[in-house]
Amino acid sequence: MAEDFEIVDPRFARLVNHSARVEQLYTGCRWAEGPAYFAAGRYLVWSDIPNDRMLRYDETDGHVSVFRQPSNFSNGNTTDRQGRLVTCEHGGRRVTRTNHDGSITTIADRWNGKRLNSPNDVVVRSDGSIWFTDPAYGIESDYEGHKAESEIGACHVYRVDPATGAVTAVIKDMVRPNGLAFSLDERRLYVVDTGRTHGPDLPAHMRVFNVDETGTASGSEVFADCTAGLFDGFRLDDEGRIWTSARDGIHCYHPDGTLLGKVRVPENTANCVFGGPKRNILYICATSSLYAVRLMVNGARLY
Repeated sequence: MAEDFEIVDPRFARLVNHSARVEQLYTGCRWAEGPAYFAAGRYLVWSDIPNDRMLRYDETDGHVSVFRQPSNFSNGNTTDRQGRLVTCEHGGRRVTRTNHDGSITTIADRWNGKRLNSPNDVVVRSDGSIWFTDPAYGIESDYEGHKAESEIGACHVYRVDPATGAVTAVIKDMVRPNGLAFSLDERRLYVVDTGRTHGPDLPAHMRVFNVDETGTASGSEVFADCTAGLFDGFRLDDEGRIWTSARDGIHCYHPDGTLLGKVRVPENTANCVFGGPKRNILYICATSSLYAVRLMVNGARLY
């Protein structure tokens, strides 16, 4: 097996190609994060947070260009059901949507009249509701945003109602909620807690919550503890396995919580997304670079 892969459980062997390699596609970032793939244009957009910009990778010819600068210290990105870019902004302390004509709409910037901390990662459910995490990393210094005091005084996970735009705190018991994603049937919500950045006894794990038709999250349990650094952003494949960032690469978990194996990356990884015409290319944001590896699995279809 190539050194780019580490098999922890025999089930991982069929998920990777023995001859595949982790390829560096671009370098020059300060902290690469938040990749979002646009199938119609075959391109990827990601954030370079400290450099206050978003970059664009053209899958057809390998060209990289600046997508947006300044970007309000953008972090997590995703696409909605209409193929529009949805972005978490540390600098703007808001979640935005980039419309097809290029205009930007604010989706959420306050909860109970108070400014959000610094939205970090975001996902869109099939009912159109938008779920995002709001740790305080972007206001704790001027490195990834603008230093400021938290108006809320806590870090929550929020849901934006698709009909009314109302912002509801759906999870309030996390230290630093970070990456998040729904299970394939959308009945479970996985959320990373990177509280360990603020103390050795604080969480460094992924939790999973039950979610009902009304958008209420309940009944959480720890899904997995990170064995190398911290989890951050992650995605699911079309069989429900979780591919999550960690210090030494991308860790792959079976839906039963078993660590199956790792995609080794030479930099601390932050996030990933499936792309390519068949969604079998895993794009990886890791510290200064964008990487890619072709897998034997396909990413979950988002819309």
